[in-house]
Amino acid sequence: MRQIPATLIIQIKNLLIKNKIPQRDQNYYLKWLRYYFDFCHKYGFKESDTQSLPNFIKKLKEKKQTISQQKQAVRAITIYYDSTQSQPGHSLKELAQQPPKTVVVQEPSGSFRSSPRATLQPGYGKHDSASKKGVQKGARKIWNNAFKNLANEIKVRHYSPKTLKSYSTWVRKLSYYCKVNDPELLTTNDVKEFLTYLAVKQKVSASSQNQAFNALLFFFRHVLNREFGKIDGVVRAKRKPYIPVVLSREEIDAIVANLKYPYDLAVKLLYGCGLRLFECLNLRIQSFNFDFSILTVHDGKGKKDRTVPLPQIITPDLKAHLEKVKAQHDKDLDEGYAGAFMFDSIEKKYKNSAKEFIWQWFFPAKILTFVPETNEYRRYHLHERHVQKAIKRAVNKSKICKRATAHTFRHSFASHLLQANYDIRTIQELLGHSDVRTTMIYTHTIKSQTKKEAMSPLDF
Repeated sequence: MRQIPATLIIQIKNLLIKNKIPQRDQNYYLKWLRYYFDFCHKYGFKESDTQSLPNFIKKLKEKKQTISQQKQAVRAITIYYDSTQSQPGHSLKELAQQPPKTVVVQEPSGSFRSSPRATLQPGYGKHDSASKKGVQKGARKIWNNAFKNLANEIKVRHYSPKTLKSYSTWVRKLSYYCKVNDPELLTTNDVKEFLTYLAVKQKVSASSQNQAFNALLFFFRHVLNREFGKIDGVVRAKRKPYIPVVLSREEIDAIVANLKYPYDLAVKLLYGCGLRLFECLNLRIQSFNFDFSILTVHDGKGKKDRTVPLPQIITPDLKAHLEKVKAQHDKDLDEGYAGAFMFDSIEKKYKNSAKEFIWQWFFPAKILTFVPETNEYRRYHLHERHVQKAIKRAVNKSKICKRATAHTFRHSFASHLLQANYDIRTIQELLGHSDVRTTMIYTHTIKSQTKKEAMSPLDF
């Protein structure tokens, strides 16, 4: 992906602030610009040529991007036109010295209109909560403060970012449903109607319904400082027993054979060590102890650490991959990049930790990520979606008649150990389950090997 020149980023960032684009959305706008530059480079358009914008929107439609994403992309590119001379023939690095001109852009709805650049209204992105219907303009600040307090309450408890994302989503959906301007006006009856709407109209799953209930309970107790109270008429949805999908060893080998590097190595770790996908991608160099063939999983589900044995059969592949990561890391240092993304405040405690080799991702991303706040480039790990899509393509190529995902390899790990007569408590520790009852579900995935006939041990 083509990188945006630093001088241009500064100009665009100033325009984003000037146009009152929220800080949390600015990275999305820069992302659309990078996609736009790649599109122009691939199809031979000039980046500052406004005639390329309708073609780019058409390409977004072909990629099945949502209307809100298309509008956010239009907004980002329009702001880019404000920082460059919007005349054909100008390159990406030629920054604007002229005032904004009027250009013709195509809205995702398909109609053309003429408008001054950078006059499109903000709020096209899915994260621009101020633009959503149901919340009046005067209530934006109140709700933004509520979401900020929600984020603070979750972070102070060290809950995962995914918890923050899901809880914020359910609270936002409640606000859109009730159309209240102040969260203090929410009542338990509003929650009851909303949960009923989810179950009856939206037909959400039991797990989603319970997640919504937990999110709103947390919001009432810790943000609004009110007890949730008893909600009569709303029954907590009961999840049905789920039997995991398990692959045979032959099916796993067929999937791995259809995977390209480094996705094949990631899948071998998912199956060989029973890892969750996020645990696998969060691995750093220091997690591997090849001398004792031990892999340490830090900050797994529930912020728990555990150790698992490394598969000896893939140790040579892991070491070869490690050499490639080291070469990439040396190249990053030579080019002046700021290293890997760090967690919590570890970088404040250890100033150079981001550039140290032991803190680098074991599965680094192929491209660098720009950090606008510090005006530097850093490297993240492989994106979960990239691995998931690679696995899906490999499963389709393998002609396997099972609904296999990244988590299926973890299920297969536990089931195959159980089939090999490993103790259930040992499997529980390897999987990192807090309760053995969670591990017991795998007793339903393999053929029972116990004898049912009652007999005295004296007759054995």
